Formats: sequence, structure tokens, C-alpha cells
Amino acid sequence: MFNVLFLGPSAISIELDNQDIYYSSKPYDVYLNDELVIHQGNKNVISLYNLTPNKEYKVKIGDEEMMIKTPDVSVIFDINDFGVVKDGVHDDTKAINQAIMMLPKNGLLVFDEGIYRFTSIFLKSDIHIELKKGAHLLALEDVNEYPTFKGEIKTHHEDECIELGQWEGSPFPMKPAMISGYWLQNVNLYGEGTIDGNAQNSTWWINHKSHPWGRPRLLFLDGCENINIQGLLFTNTPCWTLHPFYSKKLGFYDLRIKNPKDSPNTDGMDPESCDDVKIIGVHFSVGDDCIAIKSGKMYMGMKYKTPSSNFVIRNCLMQDGHGGIVLGSEMSGGIKNLTVERCIFKDTDRGLRIKSRRGRGKYAIIDGVEFHDIQMDGVLTPLVINMFYFCDPDGKTEYVYSKEKLPVDDRTPYLGKFTFKRIRAINAEWAAGYFYGLPERPIGKICIEDSSFSFKEVASSGKPAMMSFVDDVSKLGLFFNGVEEVELKNVRLEGYVGERIIKENVGRIKEYDE
Repeated sequence: MFNVLFLGPSAISIELDNQDIYYSSKPYDVYLNDELVIHQGNKNVISLYNLTPNKEYKVKIGDEEMMIKTPDVSVIFDINDFGVVKDGVHDDTKAINQAIMMLPKNGLLVFDEGIYRFTSIFLKSDIHIELKKGAHLLALEDVNEYPTFKGEIKTHHEDECIELGQWEGSPFPMKPAMISGYWLQNVNLYGEGTIDGNAQNSTWWINHKSHPWGRPRLLFLDGCENINIQGLLFTNTPCWTLHPFYSKKLGFYDLRIKNPKDSPNTDGMDPESCDDVKIIGVHFSVGDDCIAIKSGKMYMGMKYKTPSSNFVIRNCLMQDGHGGIVLGSEMSGGIKNLTVERCIFKDTDRGLRIKSRRGRGKYAIIDGVEFHDIQMDGVLTPLVINMFYFCDPDGKTEYVYSKEKLPVDDRTPYLGKFTFKRIRAINAEWAAGYFYGLPERPIGKICIEDSSFSFKEVASSGKPAMMSFVDDVSKLGLFFNGVEEVELKNVRLEGYVGERIIKENVGRIKEYDE
């Protein structure tokens, strides 16, 4: 069986309905109207292109068939009719923005093969944009070509502001994203083309902490609804790659997000205070976290009280980078109802990682989180939950690092229940799992079930969590400190050194096999 994830006017993304992890255990052929279009496919998520709007198609995979009909569009615009040069030299920004602004509701704008130089492109509601194979949007190198705007602007209402840009959970002056969407609805951005931030040829990554304004994202969505991003390659971003902000009903399907492993802050995707988000079939290879789910710092969390909620992450491949899937540390609005399943983590520093700390606030609640059917290879520390995360200018203060039991107040976060099922991690190095909660508010419950962890024979040593006063470790088993309840069911560890389970300040621990 298979299901349709994305159905655009001229493309479709399909997911096989199986229990395999990212790759199908059996190769398959795909037929479109009885014509072979994919031979010996091996991924669980695939896409078909060059379809015609408002046309019926028969899709056959193996013995299963499905009839689909592509949606109609009001008009098809060819970007060539708007004065683009697409020679890799001339700036096509004005022509592209003009075409988008002139596109009627439910219209389709098509980019064909060519190199389109650009700075800042702005989307609008109720449109489709397709980048055909060979269409390459290549950002200009000169940082002075990009405008700067305030992170927060006051409205005519007393004490009311709107946020236009932010950095790590707080409003700051920003360079706009290379592609921006503000308060949009019903947009499909898709195809086989490339959106390239070209940061390796600019100064974005040089002395990156010294810029007086935030470096642009590759794609920023602010206050948007019903947005689908499909098929494209996003690469060489100056900063975070995809940054949805206070948006909902978002779909990210069959994307490739690729940044050099040593590029600074080039997270793959950073959904912030978003709801109803699907990230399926995406291949990440980045210089920071692959996916980092956030909900602002204290100011934004207390102001809007908007969690990131109702996420499904499935059939994704995370390579390199700092963390595979990360929650926090900017999570003052909370994170709830997250499911991660059937994903592969390869050579990331940490696998499934939750980070918080004192000062994130009383709405900084993470709960209802489940990870299952995950394969990891070469991940230094597969599982980490850290409530003493030390980044930010005030991150190394005594208030943050103290292991004393401090009063619970409006600054105290809470981490609830975390369930890890069918996790298979091989070639770990530092620790199988490292869980450290606050003494005044321990982590609620950690369940690890039907999982196995093994270490590389010759393993390096390092700090399993980013917190002050942590010793380097190597081949550490499962470490728990500041947890109310731990439940281990059918958990196997091989190659560890020292104690298999290390527990301090744990209310109750239960371990059993079946």
C-alpha cells in the first residue's frame, strides 16, 4: 500500500505504507499510466514530476494501484516572460518578485533550467511555484545587497508589536530571508530545482558572530497557514535553512537539505511555535542541528504562550551535524505532542536531544513526546535530555549551572514523559544515554523499550551534554540524574565501560525483560 503525501498541479509525493525505516526492504517499480517511471526504487518516500494540472493519472507500485487527479490552476506563468536573464550573472530579483506579485490566485509560476541570481524574494498567498529540474536560484554574494529591518515593530495599538525577524527566540534586527512569506495561506513551493544561499562564496560564515544583524535564513515563514514545500534541494544557507515561525498546517516532503559539516548555525529546519507540522522523507546533511524544534525564549514564551505542537517526523535521514532531532533550547512556549518514527541518524554528535534550563519559564513544558523505530550509526551520544544547557550570554551563570535545589518559580521549566521504543544504536562513543533533570523539578518519566546500544571498539571521549562542569566520558552506559521515574524494558547495552546503569536522584527505576 502507499499514500499520497503531496499533490500539486504538476508533481506528487508518495509514501509507502510499511514498517521499514527510510529505505524499503524490497525494491519496487513505479508505473504512471502504465509507463515505467522508477525502476528498482528503494526509498519509502518518492516523488513524480512533469504532470499536467487537472488530469487523472494511474499510479501503480507493485500490485497496488491508485487513481489520482492533479488540481487545476487558474493560469500558468512562465518566468521567462517577465524579463529574467538566468545567466548566473545578472540579478533577477526584481523580475522574480514582479512575476509573483502579478500571478493570479491559484496560479502556477514555472522556473525552467537556468541560474537565477537573487537576493530577497517574497511570496504571496494562494499560489504555486515550481522549480523544474536544472532551475537553480543562486543568491548574490554581497551582503550589502540585502536590506535590514527591525525584529519588532510597534503597531498603532498601545503596547502592541509584531515580530518580523528574530534570532534564537528573541526579536532582533535581521536581514530578510532569501525567500520570505509573511501571513500567507495556501502556497505550494515545489519541484526538482535548487535554492542555493551561496554562503560559501560570501562573508556570511566569516566571523559569523560579529555581524550587527542576524544572517538571513534561506526560507522564513511568519504567521503562515497551509504551506507545502516539496522536492527541492536547499543548500549553502547563511544561517538556519528553513524557519517556520508561528505558522500552522505545514508540510515538508521529500526535500534535500545540504550544508557543509563545518558551516556555522546551518540548522536544517527550525520550526518555532508552529502547529500541525509534517516532516516526511527529508534528507538532512548540515553543519548544526538537522531539526531543532523551538518556541521562543522567556519574552516570546510569556507574551504569546504558543507551543510547538502536533508534529510528525517520519522516514527522514539525518547525517552529520550536531543533533539529529533537537527540542529546545529556546522552548519557553513549550513543545507537545511530537512523534518521530522510522528515521535514520548517521554520524551526528547526538541523536535525539532535548535541551532546556532554568530561566526558560513556567510555560516551557515539553510533554507527550515519543520516538520509535530509529536506527543510529556513529552517533556519539544517541539519547540526551539536559536541563542545564549552557549556551547564551547568561548560560554559564550560577543560576543555570547550580546543582542545588532552587525554588520553583515563574522561570522554572518542566519536562514530562519521554518514550523511546525500538531504538537501535551502533558505533556510539561517549554515552548510550545521558539524562539530567533539575533537582527542584526532575524529568517526569523516561521509558526505553525494545532498544539496543553498542559502542565503537576504539571510541573517543567527550562531554555527553552541553552543560557546565561535565567530565569527558567514553563508553558510558545509561546515566540518569534528576528523574522521577525510569522504566527500562528489553534494553540491551554492549561494549560499555563501568556500570551499565548509573542513577542519582532517581525516584523510581524499573527494569525488566520479556
